[in-house]
Amino acid sequence: MLYALSAGFALITATNSTLLPHRAWGSIAVWAYTGAFVVAALQFTGYLLTRRRAGSRVAALFGNGSRAAVTWAVWAAAALVPLVVQAMQRADGRTDRAQEEVLVVEHMGERLLNDGTPYLSRDTIAALPEADRLMGYSPYQPGMSIFGIPRALFGDVWWTDSRVWFAVFTALALIAAVMVLRSARTFPTVRALQAVTVLPICALTLATGGDDIPVLAFCLLALALAATDRYGWAGVAVGAAAACKLFALPVVAVLAILAMAVARGGRLLPGAIGLPILVLIPPFQVNQDGFLENVIRFPLGHGLVTSPAQSPFPGYLIAQNVPHGRYLTLGLLAAVAVVITVRMLWWPPRRADTAALICGWGLLAAILLMPTTRFGYLLYPVAFMVWAAALRPAHRNHTATSRPLDDAALYRL
Repeated sequence: MLYALSAGFALITATNSTLLPHRAWGSIAVWAYTGAFVVAALQFTGYLLTRRRAGSRVAALFGNGSRAAVTWAVWAAAALVPLVVQAMQRADGRTDRAQEEVLVVEHMGERLLNDGTPYLSRDTIAALPEADRLMGYSPYQPGMSIFGIPRALFGDVWWTDSRVWFAVFTALALIAAVMVLRSARTFPTVRALQAVTVLPICALTLATGGDDIPVLAFCLLALALAATDRYGWAGVAVGAAAACKLFALPVVAVLAILAMAVARGGRLLPGAIGLPILVLIPPFQVNQDGFLENVIRFPLGHGLVTSPAQSPFPGYLIAQNVPHGRYLTLGLLAAVAVVITVRMLWWPPRRADTAALICGWGLLAAILLMPTTRFGYLLYPVAFMVWAAALRPAHRNHTATSRPLDDAALYRL
């Protein structure tokens, strides 16, 4: 069903999207998802025919291991292949093969190397032509500029496209998360892997823009490391995510409370807090107001131009249609943050799966209430909620009526 619906989504995107990079993605992804649907249908048929022979080699072709392999293959076909195709076409001169955030990240890398800070000051942005002011803003943490450095160093070739490096770091983080959970015998379900790879909102985002995907992958890696009592490395992973994007800061807060609740705070906090602070040193030494203008004022609607992130969620609708609505939405966000904080302090999470659920519900509330937001941000709460099942201790994934998750004959939807 996932692959069938994804194929339909890709077809509609290819034929109706007003964004040319999205149309290019859909024209390739529709074939990847259609092929995946056929393979999945054959696997399911094979499972029905061999489910009484759980130990047979034939049955292994239809179990979770083979389905995970299909998931990785579909991710390559539906996300990585369109990404590389668009990167090559862009290197050959096509200007409609990347979303704005790709260019923003590459400009951040260039400015970091040349000026010591990835940000332009408010005065510098104001001096730009009015049509160019939006692209003068870089609403990301300084760590995001790392993905733009290859293009600044080696020029306009396909492999210096920042999306290529988003994909590389995403793959490394997800492979590490899978290996960590497998070593602890809490191997993630295929559904968890699909939620961050082949789900169209993730594949489309990576192929056309991509900056959210490595941030999400590092957060999931941090949760996997916390689930296996590797809190020191979990701090490094979530700290790397927060050094790239403020969206990861709620995950830092939840993991910090989890770590302190299980007496692991001393291992997690240095990386989780130290890395985001460390990356601020260069821009603060050059011009700290540039950071405040780009990362704080602009997303909150106080920049020289308006953010194009305007999905019709409640926060945006209130900000646009209610008197002083922007302040109302900020108040609602603060109220939700207080409620979640009180809940965690009163009943602190003690397992990574509980922390993942708190992150998922909290970010969902934030996305719905933010005055400037994007539909694509929903990939965060979806992934956290689905991954919660994979983060549960092994004994909780086994019941009297179910087999272990690595049973080759087990076919889960």
